[in-house]
Amino acid sequence: MRVLLTGAAGFLGSHLADALVADGHSVFGIDNLCTGSLRNLEHLKRDPRFEFLEHDICQPFDPGHVDYVLNFASPASPVDYYRLAIETLMVGSAGTRNSLEIAKKYGAKFLHASTSECYGDPSEHPQTEEYWGHVNPIGPRSVYDEAKRFSESLVMAYHRYYGVDTRLVRIFNTYGPRLQKDDGRVISNFMMEALTDKDITIYGSGDQTRSFCYISDEVEGILKLARTDEHLPVNVGNPVEWTILDCAKMVLRVTGSKSKLVFCTLPEDDPVQRQPDISKARSLLGWEPKIDLETGLKLTLDYFRSCTEVPVASSAALGTD
Repeated sequence: MRVLLTGAAGFLGSHLADALVADGHSVFGIDNLCTGSLRNLEHLKRDPRFEFLEHDICQPFDPGHVDYVLNFASPASPVDYYRLAIETLMVGSAGTRNSLEIAKKYGAKFLHASTSECYGDPSEHPQTEEYWGHVNPIGPRSVYDEAKRFSESLVMAYHRYYGVDTRLVRIFNTYGPRLQKDDGRVISNFMMEALTDKDITIYGSGDQTRSFCYISDEVEGILKLARTDEHLPVNVGNPVEWTILDCAKMVLRVTGSKSKLVFCTLPEDDPVQRQPDISKARSLLGWEPKIDLETGLKLTLDYFRSCTEVPVASSAALGTD
């Protein structure tokens, strides 16, 4: 297949690009690099099955005939979507529509990357796909939450009214190599603080929970969903629930760091608990994650260590030659 992959230079997008190329598909990647990095795609630069276009999908574009569209373009961490609030709303609306128009034009299948943030600060626990969510539509997190919720509505509208063959994956906390070191997410924050001997910053009491899925498990689940005919949302995440405090202690154990734990004020609308019910993914996809948190952190350790290294400048760069 020839696959259009939006958000190709991002954390998840770049790992998907790797998997698709490894499976023998041709990938047309597109990204405006507002949060993605070309470093994530450097190893694909000379592969004839991979093309890349730097472009904002909120502006019309046409990659030519494609068989599948994977829509993964969006800022996805609080640091990024607070900084790029309007851009986040636009990519979830205009950007998603432009991507759907490509699928409609070429009769391509379509998979949209949605999020557990659709559930907000949930009153149902664990969260099933039938739960409608508990979201503040005007809070600081709403630019991401509502962009993704609107995207889901738009995807379903294109499916119902235009017959576009669509899928929706709700992604829960995912981590692994290529995660931005300074994006404010739990794992990247804790790993970088531990490896640089800084205090480990815990917001609130640390009793709030998250469920962490290693990147290879997440990609496998997404691609399994892409091969089905399921049009309604499917949770793809790790159902093992961790408190933030226990996650911090695990990071300290894996890194061997002597960093201290410090507690700060909980941000507005920060979810108290987050855990996917993956019964649907198990029955529909025959999928569940294989990598536990400790193993995943060990697999990610070398990457985060490399993020702490200061590159040695050449004499030419320093202007001393």
